[in-house]
Amino acid sequence: MSDDAKPKKKKGGGMKMILLIVIAMVVGGAGAAGGLYAAGFFSPKAEGPKEDPNKPVLVLAGESAEEVAKAHGYAGGGGGEGGGHEGGSGGGHVASGVHVPAKGIDLPTPANPAAYQATYFQLQTPFTSNMSDTDAFAQISLAVSTYYDIRVVEAIKAHETAIRSQVLMMLAEQPVEALSTPQGKRALQGKIKAIINDILKQKTGYGGVDNVYFTNFVIQ
Repeated sequence: MSDDAKPKKKKGGGMKMILLIVIAMVVGGAGAAGGLYAAGFFSPKAEGPKEDPNKPVLVLAGESAEEVAKAHGYAGGGGGEGGGHEGGSGGGHVASGVHVPAKGIDLPTPANPAAYQATYFQLQTPFTSNMSDTDAFAQISLAVSTYYDIRVVEAIKAHETAIRSQVLMMLAEQPVEALSTPQGKRALQGKIKAIINDILKQKTGYGGVDNVYFTNFVIQ
């Protein structure tokens, strides 16, 4: 029998099989992708609470407290008396999507204070108050320090009225004998520091005052 008599193989059968396999892979892949999408695999990952861009940050030794604040989003100025509580830079307005605890946050003193720049701020008007159960009165002048950027000072300026009110009420409750001793004066420093930080936390969400200093102290 000649070679011409042999039955010829049918063409196209192999190609059909390959096409069927490719289609099956495409369909299967689409189904898998759909399942992953439904499961949220391709959805943007949920982010946690954002850090408040108005949160004061530590200032390294030799740096400018104002420049550090500007580098972290501080616009500058606007910290006048009573003017910062509605979104002004000095009032510490909390950005949307940012979580700040209702009672505010104490900004801790750095473990190595020498590595950071202290900023000092003098409250211009003295505090004058009658003393408890006596005709004597105390007049004190205050300065504060912070290792954090200028937003702490701006917050003090913006909320000085509230600070002065609370400090004066506390002074009126002090017996003259207690403030006549070094121990009594140190205790008073701690009380004033706590008052200032509590008001800053209430108004802006953050404390930041590291210490209080008496630049004048008179009892008469």
